[in-house]
Parts: sequence; C-alpha cells; structure tokens
Amino acid sequence: MAIKKDGEKWLVDIYTNGRSGKRIRKRFDSKLEAVRYEKHVLAQVAQSKDWNPSKPDSRQLSELINVWFKLSGIHLKDGERRKAKLNHLAVALGDPIGKSLKANHFVAYRSARIAAGISPKTMNNELGYLNSLFNGLNKIGEIDYANPLEGVKMIKLDERELSWLTTEQIKTLLDTMDKFSLNPHVKLLTKISLATGARWGEAEGLTLDKLHDGKLTFTKTKSGKNRSVPISPELFAEIKLHLQKYNTFSNSINAFGRALKAAKIELPKGQAAHVLRHSFASHFVMNGGDMLTLQRILGHSTISTTMRYSHLSKEYLQKVIKLNPLSEGQ
Repeated sequence: MAIKKDGEKWLVDIYTNGRSGKRIRKRFDSKLEAVRYEKHVLAQVAQSKDWNPSKPDSRQLSELINVWFKLSGIHLKDGERRKAKLNHLAVALGDPIGKSLKANHFVAYRSARIAAGISPKTMNNELGYLNSLFNGLNKIGEIDYANPLEGVKMIKLDERELSWLTTEQIKTLLDTMDKFSLNPHVKLLTKISLATGARWGEAEGLTLDKLHDGKLTFTKTKSGKNRSVPISPELFAEIKLHLQKYNTFSNSINAFGRALKAAKIELPKGQAAHVLRHSFASHFVMNGGDMLTLQRILGHSTISTTMRYSHLSKEYLQKVIKLNPLSEGQ
C-alpha cells in the first residue's frame, strides 16, 4: 500500500488483499485527502465490506427458479413438479425481480386466489415453495439478500377430517371390484393398502424382490426410508403369484376411483385411495394397537402425526368416561 506524489496529484495505490486482491488507484489534490481515503479503504477491508460493491441483483423470479433447480431442485424427488409450480407462480406474480418482490404483493395475490375459490392449503403450499426457493439460494450464497417473504405467515388451517372405511364398507368395496372387471390389479392393491397402511403408490411399486419372509418392503417412500411390514401367509402367497404372472403392478388409481363410485362410497375431496391408509390406521388403533408400533408401520417421522388416530383408542375412550369429574360421585 502506498501514497506517492504523481505529478501535481497524490496517488493512492492499494491492494485490498495482497497482490492477489483488488487494486485501488485514485488521485487526490492533497496528501491529506489521500491519507484519509487510504484509512477509509483499510477500515472497509477490516470490516469485510467490499469497497466496490457488485451490481444490484436484477434477476427475475423465473431466472432464480432455473438457478435453484440446477443447484438444488434437481436432487429432490419432486424437483420437476416443484419447478413447474414455481414457474406457474412466477407468471402469476408478474415475474418480478426476485429482490424486489414485496410481502404485500404476495399477500394481495393470495387473497385474490382465495376469493376465486383456491383453498388456503394450496396457498400455504405456494408460500412454502417460494420460502424454500429464497432460503435455499441465500443459504448457498447465490443471493445476498434475505427471503423477501419471510414476514408472511401461513394461513392457520382447521385439522383435516380423516375418513376411514367401516368393515361393511370394505366388504362392499371388495365385492364391487369382483363384480366389475376394472383391471387385474386394483383389488389386490386395495388389499395391500388395507393390510399394511401403505400409500397407493408404495403398493404399486412392489416387485418380487421386495417380498421376503412374509413381509412386504416398501421403497421410495415419502420419508425416503424403506420399511417392511408383515402380512398374513395367505395374502403373501396371493401377491407372490400375482407378481410372478404380471411382474409389476400397473397404474390403477383411476380404476380404484371407479370402484368407489360404483360402491357408492363418498369421501371428502382429495382423499380417494388414501382412505385405505387411514382405514388401516383407524382399525389398528380401535383393535388395541399402540401408537409407537403404528408410527413404525406407517413410517411417520414424528409421533405427533400418528397421534391423530389416538381418539379412536378404546383405552382413550374408557379413560374419558371414567376420569371426567362427573364420574367421581358415581
């Protein structure tokens, strides 16, 4: 670092980080001005502040989405789907410069969408996608600003009703599948989900190599963890014979929907085949199963998710009757 006379001027010639760092050369009319400037630069370097800040980040939301996908999203199970959702959001929001996106801009968009009939849960999902985008890019140093939507709160939702099938409804559904030639897979997939609590997609993913010692092993699960669930010898043999014949299960969710309709079983919107998983869990608890075992079978990462079924426990119901204050004098 040096200050030297350069003709009629005083020259400040500084490397901010040794010879490999940025070089600053500036001329002043007086030595005093040059010394003050040198001290200013040294102070900025000491505070790790760039004396020559980079250009403002003017990338639009769509550009940031592409960067996020290449660096992070491509490694996610649902990366392609999430990218498509984010691109749709970018268009809906007018594809603003990411750094300039305002919280009130998103809140106004959300209010309009809800007024148009879009569910609050969908809007929470969209906010979650944007939060993940900005927080992720900030974490890896791709953007140098905080998430512009960090102050926007999720909409508080009522707990969703978990529908489940009674024993009679299950019998009706399976009988309906026998009556109508839907496809050769749908009934067995239904039985697998009812017997194990597997998600429909997990059941469809079964192959012969995932059948061992009376157990079914489910892979590529929502949690990313494999899990094995024992089943009856009769069902195990039926699944084995089926896969020896067909090798794999085909996509049969539409056939399941037709069976529900034919059986005249009405469910809350959006549940469909997931009612089989709820039915397994509900009957498991009503028949005396414990929560920890159920958590392991369903593959829930936290017990709080499994506890949604606790109100069906006979022990729980008996305690309510016996331990309430009105029962003390009886």
